[in-house]
Amino acid sequence: MKKLLIALSFILSATPILAIDISGSVESRCTIADVTEGRYGNPNAYTLTTDPASNGVVPVIRADTTLANAYHLNVSYPTSFSSSPSLSDNVTWTGAVSVKATGESGMSGYHAASTTTNGGATRQYALSVAGSVWIQSTSVAVYGGNRAFPGGTYKAVVVAECVAQ
Repeated sequence: MKKLLIALSFILSATPILAIDISGSVESRCTIADVTEGRYGNPNAYTLTTDPASNGVVPVIRADTTLANAYHLNVSYPTSFSSSPSLSDNVTWTGAVSVKATGESGMSGYHAASTTTNGGATRQYALSVAGSVWIQSTSVAVYGGNRAFPGGTYKAVVVAECVAQ
């Protein structure tokens, strides 16, 4: 009996085991595109602004979703320069993110229903309706309590991302 159990255990342990991978890919049903590239105007020596009255251009992005209630859209106004001349003092940032236009009537309440994080610099929209929404992001940078910005090129980035719910 003992020999039979030993032989049976060898047979069972010699049985091949097969593992098969399963893979797949998911394409986001939420996309973001830039519509209008922003530009800073310089109304005085210590201010950079996207305000059109100061020769600035407000950046606009478009978010498209084909699936309702599946994504949040997070959009932030800049809180630092991505590139600039060397700055020896602090820059104070203010700005706002808001809905510029919507493609569907059900999106009209997006801004009122949105929330903010990151000290108000990031606004989150629940994309509860399939379609397109255009978001604008204004920003103002003031240098060192009214010190003149050094000459050069200044760049900042508006961050927009679709986040699956």
